Amino acid sequence: MPKLCIDAFNISLAKGSGIATYGRNLLINAREIGFTPQVIYGSPAPRNDSNVLNEASLADSDRKPRKLRKPARFVQTFSSRFPRKAWPVIPSGEVIWPTRGGGRPDADSYWAVEDLFSVAHRAFNAYGTHTPVIFDEYSDLKPDLMHWTATVPLYAKKIPNIFTIHDLIPIRLPHTTTDDKSKYLKLCSNIARRADHIAVVSETTRQDVIRILGVEEDRVTNTYQSVNIPKFLAERPENDVMLELEGVFQLGWKDYFLHFAAIEPKKNLGRIVEAYLSSGVVTPLVIVGGRAWLEEGELRLLDQVMRDGGPSAEKIRRYEYLPFSMLISLIRGAKATLFPSLYEGFGLPVLESMALKTAVLTSTGGALPEVSGDATLSVDPYDTAAITRGIQILDQDVGKRDDLVNRGITQAARFSATAYQDRLRALYAKVGLNI
Repeated sequence: MPKLCIDAFNISLAKGSGIATYGRNLLINAREIGFTPQVIYGSPAPRNDSNVLNEASLADSDRKPRKLRKPARFVQTFSSRFPRKAWPVIPSGEVIWPTRGGGRPDADSYWAVEDLFSVAHRAFNAYGTHTPVIFDEYSDLKPDLMHWTATVPLYAKKIPNIFTIHDLIPIRLPHTTTDDKSKYLKLCSNIARRADHIAVVSETTRQDVIRILGVEEDRVTNTYQSVNIPKFLAERPENDVMLELEGVFQLGWKDYFLHFAAIEPKKNLGRIVEAYLSSGVVTPLVIVGGRAWLEEGELRLLDQVMRDGGPSAEKIRRYEYLPFSMLISLIRGAKATLFPSLYEGFGLPVLESMALKTAVLTSTGGALPEVSGDATLSVDPYDTAAITRGIQILDQDVGKRDDLVNRGITQAARFSATAYQDRLRALYAKVGLNI
């Protein structure tokens, strides 16, 4: 079977991310269509003669790499314009990987390069270069295709390279990110020129890439996304979920609103809290999300309410992080998910909520209309009054919620694993790999 390698740039994050979810789902679905999946890591340690120690380094990949003296650090950065050789790592069965962030990725083998991603970004910032990676030409494990799941200044030599561009939000909504916009645009433009093909996750992003990066239409393929929610969590008996919600959170079934996302400006948490407080509803609001960037403005009202106390504060719960299984229970038990984001390249929380039979309030921002179809209550994300009215409708109108749940089940099916796998086959055929 042909071998597909993806990067661990986000997969190795301890708390995961939307792109990490994308990468893990990609591995699962690539296997289903006939690929042998692999992952390349930036190891925090140099290569060891022991395969077990090499694997242990990958399982500990969120550990900071070894410190280098300035001359050695300079040489490492400067020399990254020359190929960096990856070494293979075989799962040994001896290393117990952490469960945080999703556990050991579903791959048959791994590759590693010491401090790959940090050095590549340093080299790009310093010299504007992309770091080449080479795999052992004579190894049976050498991949047939490299699929980079994020915008990284890397490429694999002597095999096709596909890059996924999830969105161009630092350019479209520059006030919502801390990126150096000039460097970001340069990176994306370089990727667009170098890639054998570009994958995107929505037609919105596809058009952004074509228009802003000047890429020919036939070089950009929209695969959308799929979600992989384990059956034992999605179909867990309602009574068991009810007991968990009551015991852990003191919440009733379909008796609270839920917002889950990293706290950053584009997620629009500030307006969500303002609209919720203005709505007059007594249904609690549960917020799940760790601090990301520029979160101060989004949290200003919430922090003040929580600090002052009183009835409003008692209605709001906030958790920075929850285990995946608990988050699934919260989604299933929510009266509705509130996700009126300013802009999304896709919008996984909307799909996840629809798939788990929960009504959704979302927005007209970016690709969200593509994902939600007619199965959500959609509002202008900048119109706080409209968000307020949406919350009131979902709080009071059981019939509306039931209708959205039924529509959501149908809409979520359009992003099924089978549909996603068909789109992946079409994508990989563009670079000559027909599965």
